[in-house]
Order: sequence, then C-alpha cells, then structure tokens
Amino acid sequence: MESRGDKQGDRKLFKDRKRTNILKESEQKLILYLVERVPSWVSPNMLTGIGIGGSILIFIGFALAYYVDRSFLLLGPLGFFINWFGDSLDGRIAYFRKIPRRWYGFSLDIIMDWIGTVIIGLGYFLYADPGFEIVAFILVALYGWAMIISQLRYKITNVYSIDAGSVGPTEIRVIISAIILIELIFPHTIHYFISAICVVLLLINIKDTNTLLDLGDLRDIEEKK
Repeated sequence: MESRGDKQGDRKLFKDRKRTNILKESEQKLILYLVERVPSWVSPNMLTGIGIGGSILIFIGFALAYYVDRSFLLLGPLGFFINWFGDSLDGRIAYFRKIPRRWYGFSLDIIMDWIGTVIIGLGYFLYADPGFEIVAFILVALYGWAMIISQLRYKITNVYSIDAGSVGPTEIRVIISAIILIELIFPHTIHYFISAICVVLLLINIKDTNTLLDLGDLRDIEEKK
C-alpha cells in the first residue's frame, strides 16, 4: 500500500479524471483518508454495491414517507451519503491498491450510476404530489442527458470529467439532501426545489451540448489536416 502523505501517489489516485467541483479539495482529502482505512476484504465491487444500496435506501425513504410517515425522509440524506461512499471509493480504492481495471470499472460505474439515478427517481415519483410526477421523469431524463454529454466529451477529448463547472455529483447529493430536510419542515416544498433544479440542469445541458458540438467540430477539422 502507498504510504500516507505520498503526494505523488495522491495525485495518481485521481489522475484518470478532471474535477472542477466546489468541494473537490475537501472531497479528495476525505477519500484519501478513507481508502487507507477500508478493510482489505472490502473489494471495489463491494463498494459499488454499497453505492447502489444507498440509492435503494433513498427509494425506501421516499416510499415509507408516502405510505407511513414523512419522518422516513430522513433516510434520504443517509442514503445519499452511503451512495457517495460507495460510488466515490470503488474506483479510487482500486487505484490505491494498484488493481485498477480501467475499462471494466468505467463501464460498471456508468451503468450503476444510471441504475442508481433511476431508483432514486422512482422513489421521488412515488412520493410526489399529484401533478408533480412528471418532474421526477424530467429530472431523471436531464441527469441522463448530462451523463451522455460526459461520455461523449470523454470520447472526443480523452479527458473524463463528471462535473458541470463548479457543480458535480457530490454537490447535487448535498443539495438534494438539504432539500429533503427542508421538506420535513415545510411540506410539499420539495417539488418546487426539484423543479428549479430541472430548469438549471436544462440550461447547463444546453450549454454543455453546444460546447460539446464545438469540440467535435474542432476534432473533425484536426483529423482532416
């Protein structure tokens, strides 16, 4: 294992992707702290499963909040933390242990991210007030659009980035967790917050799509030379 405080090793741990999110520095420090302490019997695939388990817990929280009591929404922030833990550490721990499977891990990560997003979206769909169910569908569709953009950008530039400027998956988890907590205090406000997120995601996706097309055009020009 790499020694603690090995700055070069620390950089290698994150060299396969470009991060621009606000929480980048603190998030990477926490990941470095955690990968050194995860038991050796916990495999990267197990961490991927833990991440999906967090998404399932969010779904359960929404379902119980709808059928039993709204206090079960508290499972949401916990689920988002578990999802972050598994999703953020599965690939990093593979690099830390020097057992990365770049394309296997990349493929598995994308598929599980999409499945997790759908599970969370279904939970919100179940909880949503009549007339707001469509917002759940729109949210999942827009997030899927953002995922497609990131994969195409990787294909064109060979640089993998999962952030839209200063906002990435971690910030989205924090924001939605905060919205869930606000929903506990002010019932039914979640729908307006999620609707606002959909508007912002739409604008970001349109901007990123235009940028992506410009990058594709530049690569076409370069390849013709």
